[in-house]
Amino acid sequence: MPWTSEQVLALAPDASSAKNGRGLATLSKWATLGSHETFVWGECQGSGKNPYRTQIDLSEPAFRCSCPSRKFPCKHGLGLFLILAEQSNQIAESEPPDWVTDWIESRSQKAEKQAQKKEQDADPIAQAKRAAARQEKVSAGIQELRLWLEDRIRQGLIAVQQESYQVWDSIAARMVDAQAPGLARRLRELAGIVHLGSSGHQRLLEQLGQLYLITEGYQRIESLPSEVQADLRTQIGWTMSQEEVFKEPSHTDLWLVVGQRSEVEERLKVRRTWLFGIQSNRFALLLDFAHGNQPFADHWMSGTCLEAEMVFYPSAYPLRALIKTRQEAARLTKAPPGVSVSEAIGKYGNAIAQCPWIEQMPIILESVNLVRNSDRWLLQDSAGHNLPYQLETDNWALLALSGGHPMTVFGEWDGKRFRLISSWIGDELYGL
Repeated sequence: MPWTSEQVLALAPDASSAKNGRGLATLSKWATLGSHETFVWGECQGSGKNPYRTQIDLSEPAFRCSCPSRKFPCKHGLGLFLILAEQSNQIAESEPPDWVTDWIESRSQKAEKQAQKKEQDADPIAQAKRAAARQEKVSAGIQELRLWLEDRIRQGLIAVQQESYQVWDSIAARMVDAQAPGLARRLRELAGIVHLGSSGHQRLLEQLGQLYLITEGYQRIESLPSEVQADLRTQIGWTMSQEEVFKEPSHTDLWLVVGQRSEVEERLKVRRTWLFGIQSNRFALLLDFAHGNQPFADHWMSGTCLEAEMVFYPSAYPLRALIKTRQEAARLTKAPPGVSVSEAIGKYGNAIAQCPWIEQMPIILESVNLVRNSDRWLLQDSAGHNLPYQLETDNWALLALSGGHPMTVFGEWDGKRFRLISSWIGDELYGL
């Protein structure tokens, strides 16, 4: 696919890497350049005696470089990628040298090992014993949490807000011991809401209600539909192996990468990549994790479209997914179909009715304008319906970019505010 400079620079881990990568996007910096099928390589002369050997697998894309940088991709990878995007005619097709062939073979061997591992079933007896032991711990922990929540409600929200952080941290630690990390995370987040005063009353009550709903549902989990059982287990903190997910029914479609968002939870980096099925009109969420300074394993570029076979984690309203198989990506310039504000609210209501614990609802809004009402910025559709939104960049810059014309936007709705992630101005996609 034809890569653009904007897409390449969007992969940079930080601004300095982007700047340094731009400085290396010059032919004179590279002793050799070559390509073969989906692989591109080059040797860039650095400060040392030997040039740095840089390689890119365009099918993901994936990077490898012999430089000592811990950033991923490094400036050499970005520089080589920029040359491909801007001066592809200067990279001739040729047979790869040995150091590139070795990398190609190692990637192929790794993929084969992963495929073999997926085919190997775990010991069912040992697995059943571990599951039963955890079930017992979780049941005891949830019963304790249920009593703790009932005590909080009896005391009233005012009394709850006067309690110290240690009260919340203690019950959260108890959920960790009970092997219910999902509940522990919710309790720690609640501790940050407790001391907001009257402004936090509604959010506090909502979150306490959701926690109690989990404990109520778990009491009768065996009588609930399998999809609802899966949602409850996810909220409690049960994980599902990729091997199990791959057994779920697959959905083949043209999937457009409509936006990404990364967050840091302590030292864990979490990246949400949203894809939209062109034929199915459904969303898929890819979750990636990286610890500390480690890079994410995969790179997804907004605006690219790939033919892929997707499998979804079981849920009453499936969103999270894994890619089972995929073809080479291509660029899609046309904005996908969206909905109006009222239709978006209706979709959100339907989703919450099926799974009350959805935290981010993906939505594409079409034909919306930015409007300012006093000190608030809103998205307004053609019917005049408004939606409050959150934007980490400058509102005026986005307004100038749109030229005041209607645009298509993608973002996450949490029930109160729409977090803008991407925007199509004409047929060009911009990350926000």
